[in-house]
Amino acid sequence: MRALVGVKRVVDYAVKVRVKADKSAVDIDNVKMSMNPFCEIAVEEGLRMKEKGHIKELVAVSCGPDKTAETLRHALAMGADRAIHLKTKMRTDQEVQPLAVAKLLQKIVEKEEPNVVLLGKQAIDDDSNQTGGLLAGLLGWPQAGSASKVEFNDDKTKATVEKEVDSGIQSVNVPLPAVITADLRLNEPRFATLPNLMKAKKKKMEVIEADSLGVDMAPRLEFLKVEDPPARAGGKKVANLDELMDKLKNEAKVL
Repeated sequence: MRALVGVKRVVDYAVKVRVKADKSAVDIDNVKMSMNPFCEIAVEEGLRMKEKGHIKELVAVSCGPDKTAETLRHALAMGADRAIHLKTKMRTDQEVQPLAVAKLLQKIVEKEEPNVVLLGKQAIDDDSNQTGGLLAGLLGWPQAGSASKVEFNDDKTKATVEKEVDSGIQSVNVPLPAVITADLRLNEPRFATLPNLMKAKKKKMEVIEADSLGVDMAPRLEFLKVEDPPARAGGKKVANLDELMDKLKNEAKVL
């Protein structure tokens, strides 16, 4: 069995995001970038599948500019066997949208023929939570989203996936091949050690021009304006309960 894991390069979760002066987009110049946290969890799950003998090869794939190779190297340092870089100059937070990503991944799935595709449930830059479902639809595969636990049956023809829902834990059985998207509680990703970072430089990374795959990557959504969230107002003191209730009702409008 082979697993394909998608990873995305995003602004690091610890960075305070800045908006460009013209409010057209988030400023990503000279900003620390890293692997999307949900994608990192998906990579870790693929590595655990390999350690348990469920799969023999884990292939990482990502779409983006030249520096996306750094994110793929991180996946290789974690333990992925090889990587595929779908190269494009388009911004992956606005211009390369979920449908285009799903279509690109579809082409790679047809080429690599994996038994399972692992993705993060969403990216922290656009929070779309769409790519997994779109890819499953394009492939005609079953999808198990927001996975908090993944297990395979003995003959590796089915996967049992658990997810957290409002009423508790929902468990679904999906035949393979399937698309599985990772939630935060699925696992705790391992660190990429320095020796593994050095070894990752020798692992194979195939570079494919995204335009060469014949996918229409034109954005379907237009970003009109990006704005900073409003500054948090200072606290106010009230003299009594009646004044508090009045402000909650007439000023905050939460009652």
